Amino acid sequence: MAEYRLLCERAVDPLEIAVGLEEAGLGQEAAARCRHADLFGLAEELYARVPRRPPAWSAAGEADAGAAGSRQRRCGAALRTSVLTALPVAAAAALGGRWPVLLPAAVPLALLPALPTASAEPVPSGPCATAGPELGPSAALPEASHPAGPRRWRPAALGYGAGVAGLLLLPLAGAVGGPGDGRVTVALVLAAALSAGSAEWAAHWFRHVGGGHLRTAGTLAEFRARMGPVLPVAVALHLAVLTVLSFAALAVLTALAPRPGPGHDGGLLHLAAERAGPAQWAAQGVLGLLLVLTALLARCGRHRGAALGALAGSAAAAVPLVLGRSAPVAGLLGGGAVALALLVYAWPALGRADAHR
Repeated sequence: MAEYRLLCERAVDPLEIAVGLEEAGLGQEAAARCRHADLFGLAEELYARVPRRPPAWSAAGEADAGAAGSRQRRCGAALRTSVLTALPVAAAAALGGRWPVLLPAAVPLALLPALPTASAEPVPSGPCATAGPELGPSAALPEASHPAGPRRWRPAALGYGAGVAGLLLLPLAGAVGGPGDGRVTVALVLAAALSAGSAEWAAHWFRHVGGGHLRTAGTLAEFRARMGPVLPVAVALHLAVLTVLSFAALAVLTALAPRPGPGHDGGLLHLAAERAGPAQWAAQGVLGLLLVLTALLARCGRHRGAALGALAGSAAAAVPLVLGRSAPVAGLLGGGAVALALLVYAWPALGRADAHR
């Protein structure tokens, strides 16, 4: 305890202490000398006996400057993502949404998450974030808990980007020649593409809040309690932005291309809300859930989960094209199942401390 006190004081859980001891060269023999069967038992005793102690925190001015920088990074990442996602989707929609158009449009969308980014949140320091003096803050972390970087997770980034491309482009293929007013589907897809920036902002904000709690929480249980309501807030913020963008897209469509037949005095917003059916609105909500949950997983280091979730959602979006069913209903059923599975996985995974370092 005397030799590795700082490591024990700043550890998130016993596993981090065990990793630190192993990195320092200790093994089975050292654990046996301390009357433990293995390093994990020794780490659990050290974690139980040594109280958590946060390191010294920076001055208030530095904290304010860091908060302003984080806001600028989040806004910049959101704006960049909205523009770079909406442009190929808008181009594909303008050219008719045919397969020869969708395939080239999918390339920039698939490559976007793999591009270098300078918008990642800084690694926080605090009682739940630092490994100890013998190793750096990230040396004791598993690969999935490192901040997002293109060199460490390029294959998963490409899978995530390809999945997002499928989520946004496949509905355009179903809109061409499909049942109902295909222009409504195009308008909703364009709104979802613009909302990709909102999903990126929500993911940055979620990780920023988690980093703040890592610096101040004294125990892992306290950190988890603080993070409990943060994920629902992040998801709700994105869905609110998506709803506003969807209403705006349908309002523009209604103003430029009114529905044929006698109108009524409900106003533009009422007409826009009625332009899409209940199944289309529900499918739009499912699409928003898939976009924000995969963005949260990718930004918080769960890159394989983000890639698998996006690809599964893309496969669900392809079901209507294969079976020839109504796109909103089939997309709602398949995408809803994927979104539910992602939510079940993301809730405990994003509540872990190593997702915010």
